[in-house]
Amino acid sequence: MEKACFFTFPATYQAIKAEKRLAGEKWQFKMVPVPRSISSSCGIALRCLPEEAPEIKSFLEINYVEIEGIYEIEEKAAPGILSIFSRRGKNG
Repeated sequence: MEKACFFTFPATYQAIKAEKRLAGEKWQFKMVPVPRSISSSCGIALRCLPEEAPEIKSFLEINYVEIEGIYEIEEKAAPGILSIFSRRGKNG
């Protein structure tokens, strides 16, 4: 099992805004459908590493992105998949 953190947003606009603001930054993240175990007004969530979530949260708040909720979930790792994160950032 591995842990992942999911940010949900009150509207698709806020999810897109988060993705645009985070583009080119140092954190690993991926925009994904909201997991079934989480309910949200918007169907898009930002998936990130739990240890990076506090910094990402602060960054999004400073950049006026509305966050609906933050959830940490244990997921079963699928065999043969190295990482479901896309590398975004200055070095990736």
